[in-house]
Amino acid sequence: MKSGTDLINESKTRIKQVDARQAFSLHERGDVVFLDVRDLPEVNLGRIPGAVHVSRGNLETKIEAAVPRDAEVVIYCASGNRSALAADTMQQMGYTNVCSLAGGIRGWVEAGGDVD
Repeated sequence: MKSGTDLINESKTRIKQVDARQAFSLHERGDVVFLDVRDLPEVNLGRIPGAVHVSRGNLETKIEAAVPRDAEVVIYCASGNRSALAADTMQQMGYTNVCSLAGGIRGWVEAGGDVD
């Protein structure tokens, strides 16, 4: 039987991760979708400017209406665990250009990233 930590760690072996500095460059380009998969109370505390919100719990049923399959997507959560699971799931759903923000929004903020 696997633990939640096991599932997260396995997901991280199957996905691409970017650090905050790499995410800054992608955000500056302006043609990359930043996807916030945190729960709404967390999002209300602040999010990366322009981010689309679909909570991790609704991802499988809501993502196709929110983000095109051919989009380049940086997924983030609080610390990088839910986003890793989300990236893995989206890849299974046919999204081919997704990555997870290692360290999540915490890492973004600690590196000096803007928050709305």
